[in-house]
This record gives sequence, C-alpha cells and structure tokens, in this order.
Amino acid sequence: MKIGLMGTGLMGQAMAKTLAATDLSIMAYNRTAEKLTPLKEVGIETTTSPQNLVSACDGIMVMLSDATAITETLLSSETAKALSGRTVIQMGTIAPRETREFTDKIKAQGGDYLEAPVLGSIPQAQSGTLQIMVGGSQAQFNQWSPILSHLGQPFLVGDVGKAAALKLGLNQLIVSLTGAFSLSLSFIKKEGVDVETFMSVLRESALYAPTFDKKLNRMNDHNYSNPNFPTKHLLKDTRLFLEEAKTEGLTVSSLQGMETILEAALELGLGDQDYSALFEVVKGKENS
Repeated sequence: MKIGLMGTGLMGQAMAKTLAATDLSIMAYNRTAEKLTPLKEVGIETTTSPQNLVSACDGIMVMLSDATAITETLLSSETAKALSGRTVIQMGTIAPRETREFTDKIKAQGGDYLEAPVLGSIPQAQSGTLQIMVGGSQAQFNQWSPILSHLGQPFLVGDVGKAAALKLGLNQLIVSLTGAFSLSLSFIKKEGVDVETFMSVLRESALYAPTFDKKLNRMNDHNYSNPNFPTKHLLKDTRLFLEEAKTEGLTVSSLQGMETILEAALELGLGDQDYSALFEVVKGKENS
C-alpha cells in the first residue's frame, strides 16, 4: 500500500517523516515546491503534481490549510479524475459542513472519504502520539486505523462531520484559554504582583491548565518564533468556529472579542509566529 501526503507545512513535514520511518511507502506533495526539499533530503519520494500523487497512492492524507485549498488541489478537473478507487483522509481543521460536502464530491468521483483531524502539534506528530479523531463508518475506521496508528491514537467519533465538530470545539478552547491567561498575566504584571506567586497559586487550583505554563516563557520573553501552531491558523479556526456556532444559535460574543485580538496580532505582523503572540495585543502599552 502506498500513502500520499498532500500538504507539507509544519505538521505535514513532521507527519511525513514519522510515516517514512515505518514500513509504509510514502509520497508527498505540496503546493509550494520548496517545502518538499527537507523531505527529499531524508529520502521521501515527492511530486510537484497532485494528479501524480493521487494516481500513485491508495490512500491520500490531506493536511492542507483550508477547504478552499483542498478544493483547488484535490478537486481540480484533472486531479479529481484520478480519485476513483482511492481513499481521501482529510486531517486538517475544516468546518463540519465543508467535510460533508467533500464526502459527496469525492464519492461522486468514485473515491472514498473519511476525516481524521488531530489534536496535538509538531512534537506529538514526531513521536507518533497525536490524538486522531476519526469521522466515518466503522468499516472505514477498521480499514485505516492501522495506518493512522503510526501517527498516534485513532478513535472513532461518529459519522463524517462529527470529528470536525469535535476538533473545532477543542481549538476554541485554545484561543479562549490563551486569551484568558494573557489577560490575567498582563493584569498582575501591571499591578506589580510577582509572576511566580501568581503561577504558584494558579498551579494548585482548579483553574489551572497545563497550556498556561507552556506559554508563560514565550509571553515573558516576548519570543514567539519557531511556532508549532501559528497565529494566522488559529484565527482561521476561530472564524470557522464562529460561523458554525452562529448557525447553531450559540452566544459567541466572548469569542468574537478574541477574533478581534487575533486580527490585531496579524496587523502587528505576528501571523506566522506562535499563537501565544496574542499576548502582545492583550497586554497593551507598557506603563511609562
């Protein structure tokens, strides 16, 4: 069996290398050909044609940035023709309605489709410890979980769309928790409270989340380089969640505030930096 990986950004790079360390045959494609160079250097087969990848592979793992990129790459007129008899495993973060639409479109081409978005980042992709949320049938899960297990722990959530919804719900917590922590940290700093005293109390309370310590040093040092999850991607996911949540009639005013903060971070040129860079917006101007 040959597995294609479509999309070799930060996560795709790590996933490709992890898969290549197994007995699987791997081929990688990326719209920006330069991003394939590190994979070529470790002996992974690459291609600059999405049609070539689909034609050569039994299963295609998709880690593209959004639904538009998937449509333009996987469902272009020439590539779509090659989908017959292939299985597409969509692993990025897209909306439930978008993933359901891909099910119909890919099946119309004679292909099969399931979703498998992941929770975790580059370190987990490298160590094969991602949490992999599968949306599809039991038969699809049984067929593809041995392959997905090379990347982490797959579990079946339900039909296509359910895993996408779960992933968006979890990513909403990323932005909300980071925003809340940034605000409290900024406040205690401006009031002259010792940061370690604040953290010591927080760590012993029911309010604590491990992500706070993971982001504390970045915020204290104002260092957001070498991101596992860039700010621009968190903004994309926040907008997806907002759109879906509004459709469900949920009150989203608090998250709309975080959307504004993320937009301001991009205006500061922090889009490609770690998402904890939203702290730079929350903290406001330094006291003179």
